[in-house]
Amino acid sequence: MTARAVKETSLKIQRAGSDQILAAHGRITQDGVDVTHGAILYLEDITVSFDGFRALNKLSLSIDVGELRCIIGPNGAGKTTMMDVITGKTRPDLGTAFFGQSIDLTKLSEAEIAHAGIGRKFQKPTVFEQHTVFENLELAMKTDKRVWASLRARLDSAQLDRIAATLELIHLSTQSERLAGLLSHGQKQWLEIGMLLMQEPQLLLLDEPVAGMTDDETERTAELCNKLAGKHSLVVVEHDMDFVNRIARKVTVLHEGSVLAEGNMETVQNDQRVVEVYLGR
Repeated sequence: MTARAVKETSLKIQRAGSDQILAAHGRITQDGVDVTHGAILYLEDITVSFDGFRALNKLSLSIDVGELRCIIGPNGAGKTTMMDVITGKTRPDLGTAFFGQSIDLTKLSEAEIAHAGIGRKFQKPTVFEQHTVFENLELAMKTDKRVWASLRARLDSAQLDRIAATLELIHLSTQSERLAGLLSHGQKQWLEIGMLLMQEPQLLLLDEPVAGMTDDETERTAELCNKLAGKHSLVVVEHDMDFVNRIARKVTVLHEGSVLAEGNMETVQNDQRVVEVYLGR
């Protein structure tokens, strides 16, 4: 066997071993995100202070690949600040934040973090209201935005299929040609989630996704989150405990900037500390 053949065989074995590890965690990844240890997000001893107020106090947690994690806690617990740190909006005073094994989030800009594969949906939906639902998804697609004027004519069958699949996933197939501004509040929330999905994120951060929704919309959003789990990693911050009950596998409770409790919903609900500071007696 030649030296070149030996090298090629070695590379194939390395790739196969890596693929087995990745497959074992049931994830779909993109180049550049090393998740060989099974976790996609690491926060360790994150501390953030604003004018003497400590919003995060040595916060540590990790999110596994394909996991759906619910984050709950009273107002002021640090939930929004935590997401601000993950997305680069806020720099921590102390601590480390990694996306996968090697991407240091504290050294990247918000745009670089989004490009690396982290998508965030804020509580209030932000869509292009004067464009159709289809055009919103098209605009969000990972493409060279400099050619937007001619992009519509260039969409290939794979891209059209991807938009169609996303429309079906977010329950908007029948609304594709409707202006986004005419959608209901819940439909706008789904559209924004769809726009994030078009950017091919590995980690989705959803901030109170069912706030203001009807019961039917809340139920459909729970179905959507459950479908996304496994293909993506999700961190869902929510106050609606009925909704959390529908989707929760693991729940993290924040209080005064730190993790107060963690576990399945039953464990958290029966934790006396959580009852006292958040759920009520």
